[in-house]
Amino acid sequence: MDRITEQKRQAGEYAASLITDGMIVGLGTGSTVKFFIEKLAERINREGLDIVGVTTSRQTSSLAKGWGIKLKSVDEVPAIDLTIDGADEVDANLDGIKGGGAALLFEKIVALNSKRNIWIVDQSKYHEQLGQFPLPVEVVPYGSHQLLKRFEAADMAPTFRRLPDGQRLTTDAGNYIIDLHLEVIEHPQALAYYLEQTIGVVEHGLFLNVADAVIIGGEKLVIIERENVENH
Repeated sequence: MDRITEQKRQAGEYAASLITDGMIVGLGTGSTVKFFIEKLAERINREGLDIVGVTTSRQTSSLAKGWGIKLKSVDEVPAIDLTIDGADEVDANLDGIKGGGAALLFEKIVALNSKRNIWIVDQSKYHEQLGQFPLPVEVVPYGSHQLLKRFEAADMAPTFRRLPDGQRLTTDAGNYIIDLHLEVIEHPQALAYYLEQTIGVVEHGLFLNVADAVIIGGEKLVIIERENVENH
C-alpha cells in the first residue's frame, strides 16, 4: 500500500470509530470513503450496531449494499446525524473543493441535511489556499456550450469533463460537469456567489463553511475542528 493510500485508510478507519449505535450516517463518495464504509460495515457486523446510511452517489449505494449496510434516501430520514465524506482539496479555513467523483450535487444536499459533517483526506489534499484542484461546476446540458464560452471569456480555463471514450460525463442527476482550472481561488465566497447567479449552473464544488472537522491521515493523524480555525 503506497503512502497516500495508507493515509486514506488511516483517516477512513478512524472516522468509522466515531459512529455510534442508532445513528443515521451520511456516506460520501470516493476512495477515502471506501475505507470508512468497509470499516463501518465491519463494526456493524461485529458489534450489532443499528445504523442507517444515506448515500451521495450510485457508486456509494452499490458499495454500501455490497457490505450489507441498511440504506434510506435523504427524503426518508428526519435528519442525518453525521456525514463522513472526502474532499479533493481543503484549505486552512476548512473550506473545500469537492466533486472530483462527479457527486457534488448529492454530496451538498446530504451535507445540508446533516447535523455534523466531517471530511477525511490524505495530506496531499490540504493546502493554504484553494484552486490547485480544478473546480467542478455541474450544469444542465441545455445551453452548456454557451456556459463554457462564458467561462472562457472570464479566463476560467473551462473544460467539459469527459469519459475515457471522449463522451461527456453525465452525473447521477443527468447533468454535465465543467471543470474550471483556476490554479488559485483568491475569493471563494465571491466566486461561489457568481456561479450561483449563473443560469444553467445547477451546483458548484465550493463547499464553504460545511465541514465541522477534517481528519488528515499522515505520519500522525491530525484532526482539525472548525471552532479551532481562525478565518483569514
